[in-house]
Amino acid sequence: MIGQASNQPGGLDWSRTRFHDFQGNPSALKGYLRMDDVLINSTGTGTLGRIGHFNDSPDGLPCMADSHVTIARTDPDQLYSRFAYYWFTSRPFQEYIFAALVVGATNQIELNRDRLGDAPIPLPPLPDQRRIADFLDTEIARIDKIHITMRTLKVLLQERSDAQRSLILRGAEKPDARTLHPVLGDLPASWRVIPLKHLVPRVGVGVVVDPSSYFTEDGVPFLRGSNITESGIDLTGVRFISEANSRTLWRSRLNSGDVVVIRAGYPGRAAVVPDYLDGSNCASLIVIKRGNHLLPKYLEAYFNSPLGAAYVNSVRYGAAQEQINVSHVVDFMVPVPALHEQEAIVRNLQLSNASILTLREKMSRQELLLAERRQALITAAVTGQFDVSTASGRNVTEGVGV
Repeated sequence: MIGQASNQPGGLDWSRTRFHDFQGNPSALKGYLRMDDVLINSTGTGTLGRIGHFNDSPDGLPCMADSHVTIARTDPDQLYSRFAYYWFTSRPFQEYIFAALVVGATNQIELNRDRLGDAPIPLPPLPDQRRIADFLDTEIARIDKIHITMRTLKVLLQERSDAQRSLILRGAEKPDARTLHPVLGDLPASWRVIPLKHLVPRVGVGVVVDPSSYFTEDGVPFLRGSNITESGIDLTGVRFISEANSRTLWRSRLNSGDVVVIRAGYPGRAAVVPDYLDGSNCASLIVIKRGNHLLPKYLEAYFNSPLGAAYVNSVRYGAAQEQINVSHVVDFMVPVPALHEQEAIVRNLQLSNASILTLREKMSRQELLLAERRQALITAAVTGQFDVSTASGRNVTEGVGV
């Protein structure tokens, strides 16, 4: 059964399909798929309008689309399915979807199937449709191959970043004698490894009951797990509570320099509370109060490093939603360099992260340009802006909206 998550821009992702235990003739199922069906994601902001093309399953099993995927089955005597697929993917049709075919609001939007049936579609002669589709198959495969290479490079870049951070946090550049810790590996012999509970004044947890009754339009920022990102605290979508309620919930109040750790969802991700959030409050976050033995940025970096992730992975629990609790965090084993060494480690991490971030930004720009070229090439071909029989795919989109 193919759902919206299976229908990806680069093709059908069979690892995201599910199975239906239907007994009988599968062709009797609503949503049964036939070769050359075009698939259109039909619900939800960010996925509605994504287009796919069905040929066959990799194991030969019959397939069906679930209720969130619309099937467009073409008349082969008038409309070549691959041409239809590219037309639905083109910018004019994508704009038409959201201008005329969508009903509902926000994330509840849906594709109106009746209106889809009345949508106009260009009909060049069938031989021309095939030539256009064949041309795009070749050129889009070339672009998609570059996309795959870019994704591979991103994985390698992340591995490089993780390796660099681990070396820095292990004091690899420190020439002192080394010792082998059974969990953390090779460390300078002068570094003590101590449970977190002996290094900070308190480890607590934010409000764990449903906090929605406290929410107000403005007031004291009320941080949740969704506000803790890989790059720090993001206030997008932050909620607020009144100052009076924040004083009542004093155990979960935050001070600048505290480190907050996600308890459930993405357990272990950590961020330092900045000065501008001093006095804020939080829900369901683990709160590590600032102590004298660890720099906040050092502790944040350690939690977010592969070393910290390895410990979190060893203690997290839960099937529906992975989580950790305070008892896990207080026993978190932390290497304790001298404070001046912690400062040097934080500086080195910032330099390393800056170079990695620059590379990521360049790769993201390249991916954006590739996506724009892909869309422009499809749009130019299906709207007849150039003759595909004489085009090579290179430079054919100059002046057509790249």
